[in-house]
Amino acid sequence: MAYSQNFQQRRRYFMNCAATIGAIFLIASPCCAQSKPAAQQAGMPGFQDLNKYPGLLPELGNLIQKLEQNVKYPEARGESRLLPLLPPSTLMYAAFPNYGDAVHQSLKVFHEELQESAVLRDWWEHGEMAKEGPKIEDSLEKLYQLHQYLGEEIVVSAAMKGKEPSVLIVAEVQKPGLKKFLQDLVTQVADKSKSDVRIFDPQELAAATDAVPPQQLVVLVRADFVVAASDLATLRIFNAKLDRGLKEFVSTPFGQRVANEYESGVTMLAAADLHKMINQAPPSAKENATFQNSGFADMKYFVWGHKTVDGKAVSQAELSFSTPRHGAAAWLANSGPLSSLDFVSPKAIFAGTVVLTNPAQILDDVKLLTSSSKSNPFAGLEQMEQALNISLKGDVLSHLTGELTVELDSITPPKAVWKVILKVNEAGHLKQVLGTLLAAAHFEAQQSDDGGVTYYTVRVPSPKNAVEIGYAFADGHLIVASSREGVAEAVRLHASGESLGKSQKLYSALPPGHSLDASVLLYQDPVAMAALTLQQLPPETRGLLPQFLGDAPPTVAGVYGEESAIREATKGGGFDVGAAMIVAAIAIPNLLRSRMAANEASAVGALRTVNTAQITYSATYPERGFAPALSVLGSDPRGPNAYSADHAGLIDNTLGNESCTANAWCTKSGYRFRVRGVCIQRACMEFVAIATPVDNNTGARSFCSTSNGVIRFKLGAPITVPISAAECKAWTPLR
Repeated sequence: MAYSQNFQQRRRYFMNCAATIGAIFLIASPCCAQSKPAAQQAGMPGFQDLNKYPGLLPELGNLIQKLEQNVKYPEARGESRLLPLLPPSTLMYAAFPNYGDAVHQSLKVFHEELQESAVLRDWWEHGEMAKEGPKIEDSLEKLYQLHQYLGEEIVVSAAMKGKEPSVLIVAEVQKPGLKKFLQDLVTQVADKSKSDVRIFDPQELAAATDAVPPQQLVVLVRADFVVAASDLATLRIFNAKLDRGLKEFVSTPFGQRVANEYESGVTMLAAADLHKMINQAPPSAKENATFQNSGFADMKYFVWGHKTVDGKAVSQAELSFSTPRHGAAAWLANSGPLSSLDFVSPKAIFAGTVVLTNPAQILDDVKLLTSSSKSNPFAGLEQMEQALNISLKGDVLSHLTGELTVELDSITPPKAVWKVILKVNEAGHLKQVLGTLLAAAHFEAQQSDDGGVTYYTVRVPSPKNAVEIGYAFADGHLIVASSREGVAEAVRLHASGESLGKSQKLYSALPPGHSLDASVLLYQDPVAMAALTLQQLPPETRGLLPQFLGDAPPTVAGVYGEESAIREATKGGGFDVGAAMIVAAIAIPNLLRSRMAANEASAVGALRTVNTAQITYSATYPERGFAPALSVLGSDPRGPNAYSADHAGLIDNTLGNESCTANAWCTKSGYRFRVRGVCIQRACMEFVAIATPVDNNTGARSFCSTSNGVIRFKLGAPITVPISAAECKAWTPLR
């Protein structure tokens, strides 16, 4: 079995199934199976089962090979019929194909293999998968049934509705009966508990008058489309647009950018309008000097797609900027030749190269970005420079070009084998600086010459064994390795042209349409990495790995810097984890910040309402002063018009119900609230009202107010113990 096909197809198969299973539960219900280790969720065996069933690896290899041969995945799409329908306010977009038929074919192949393989059948029925396996099969079967009702594409979009995010999930409907199927499915997965999904047809949507709780997903099943939304109003507005046949999104710049991505054919696609996200952020965030100086305030779009280029699968990502990159956004250099790869061994299990623009300038940028910090993170550096009479910027960073390569050959005990290669522009000066630093650390470098190259070996004492580090300067590069022999090998590879940088296996693994001219290049031998992760297996089981894995080409990801963009490309199937991490790092925090900002605004508004209610209460009941608790400001549970000093009816029951006492927190929109009076007997001449986030994901600031009516705030973790009025007055006033 050729691992070059099997490993990538295995990853694609399981990741594709995971993606579509996620879609079904987005549409149907958030109630899904309890979480398990990732390997078990994917149907892969744990170490215990691999030890128990020594013949399992080859059988899994046969299964994966048959999946590769017999399962047909959805074709790339050259256009989207759903994209034009989305609202022009769309900030985030994701689209993936209907995997229903592929799931059905996979289940068929799997069941055939279970009948033919006693080892596989024994593992599935009695091993770690005995309990979870039937649940996975049932979920995949339901997924197949659901997707028979849907068109070739499913689209998920997000926008901001005021201060709250709104989500839409849209797919075409291919045959009748979907509403009943969804209702039955929701009933099953809800497990007899109250459903978190409301399903409507157009008539029921028009007649719906009751408020849907915020946590509920609402679904509209039309004859032509099925639409899921995060709230009833969003669903109604989108339904009206469908009736009128509006196609507004493609008229926006973001919509046009996404539509262009389809032209070369995509299977999966994700995009975010970062420029609009930044503009909708709170002024304190988007106008922050550090953020502006970083250059990331000029981000425009993020687009990731899995597509076919020159007949080969490739994942591509792009982070674009509205202006030429500057600040931290420009630290990554534009694409260029990577000469340090000429010192890397073709036997490396991992190698990574990055090219920075100007290391000395980056140091200045870092100092600027940290200038607002109360502490000086460079104070220790300045003292060290004075003591050694060496300037980090002038004597070290100014003599580095910015190209750095890290190589890992082995982590097998007793010693890891590694190399670091830096491209330099002034080897003689750096050699003197290294000598000064080693002397200051009381390390003696042993020196030897070979072939015109001077090699240095430094032994670092260790409680067990001394650690040897070697280094040398050769052809404009500084090579540092875990041994003198490692440095010599790097120099030999460079001279002979037998390095990884000159190898055909590296060139053949490059993403289609891309060369070795890059800003970042990540190389990995997946067979060696897989062997490292399976070292816990007994020797007899590890011996089966070659049969299971076969000969594998390396996997390579490249990042390519341009004047106003950073692009990423990875050859291979399925789902690009690196791109997904970029999406998560950029998009998710922006949405969380938007939600947090909305929560904070709601909390401040609630405190202002409490302040107004307290003034009214003290004027109405002067003998009582201020209300000692939120429940006193709320309505009397015996009737809405029964006003008294114990139930003043001045705030609604969200925060004014009977449970909101001086000794209990009440929750609203991601914040917990409490009011406590400063009282003598029953007269309260002061109070403190507090609003603090439920957790770190719902808000970044706590708020408080007292009888002077000033809202104050404090950054940091949510508070758990109420503060006093004096403590509140020490917080920063909100402006």
